[in-house]
Amino acid sequence: MADVIAAINALAAEERLGAVATVTEGPDLGTKAVFDAAGATVAGSLPDTVASAVAADAVELMRNEQSRTLTYGDRSVFIETVAPQPLLLIFGAGHIAQPLSVMAHELGFRVIVADARATWATDERFPDVDRLVVGWPDAVLGEIEIDQRTYVVMLSHDRRFEDPVLAAIKTAQARYVGALGSRRTSRERADRLTEEGWHQDEIDRIHAPIGIDIGAETPAEIALSILSEITRVRYGAGTGMSLVGQEGRIHPQRGAEPGTA
Repeated sequence: MADVIAAINALAAEERLGAVATVTEGPDLGTKAVFDAAGATVAGSLPDTVASAVAADAVELMRNEQSRTLTYGDRSVFIETVAPQPLLLIFGAGHIAQPLSVMAHELGFRVIVADARATWATDERFPDVDRLVVGWPDAVLGEIEIDQRTYVVMLSHDRRFEDPVLAAIKTAQARYVGALGSRRTSRERADRLTEEGWHQDEIDRIHAPIGIDIGAETPAEIALSILSEITRVRYGAGTGMSLVGQEGRIHPQRGAEPGTA
C-alpha cells in the first residue's frame, strides 16, 4: 500500500495525469493499482483477468477527466482520475474576460490573462487571476507549455494579438482553442489560415464563433456560453441541448466492460 500512496502523491506533486483503480466489490476486494496517462501500471496490481481491461478504461476516463465504478464480471472497480489543474489562457482583457476569469476560477482552472493595453489589464479588473500579463501574447507563450491541460481563448480581433496565438497552437496539443467573432469574422480567419497553409483539420480545431448558443447578450452571459463549450470539450460529453425530453442517463457511462455503474 505504501507504494500506491507514494505513486499517487508523485502524480499530484509532479502535476501528471494518472488514475487509481480499486476493487470495490467481488474477489480481491480492496486491491489497488495506479496507472499513468498511457495506462501503464506504476504501482500496485490488479488481478490478471481484469488488469488490461481496467487499464484501457482508465485511459479513456483520464482522457475525459472522469471517474467511474465499472463492472468486470464478478468484480466492481472504481477508477478515479488524478488530474492536474487545468490552465485557461485568456488573450484580451475586455469586458468578457472579467466574468470569464471569475467563473473559470470557480470551476478550478488556473487562469492567466494577457493584454498589451495597460488600462485594461489591471489588478482592479482582475483581482483573482493567477497571473496578469501586460504585454503581447509572446510574453506568455514563450513560458507556457501548451498541452492537453491547456484551454486557450482569444477575445481580441486584433491580428497583432491573434496571429502569435494561432502560430503557437497550430502544432500544439491544446485541449481547446476558441476565438471571439462573428460568423463573417470566423470565415475570414479560416480563409486567411488556408492561404497561409493551414490544413482544414487544423482550422477545425478552432471553435469560432466561440461558445454554445444560449442566446447570450451580456459579457457575463457570453462568458457562460464560452465556459459551457469548454466544459463540454473538457469532459468529452454533452450536446449543449436542454436535458428536458432527453432519454437515458444525465451522465452517460463510457468505457465500461460490459460496464455498469
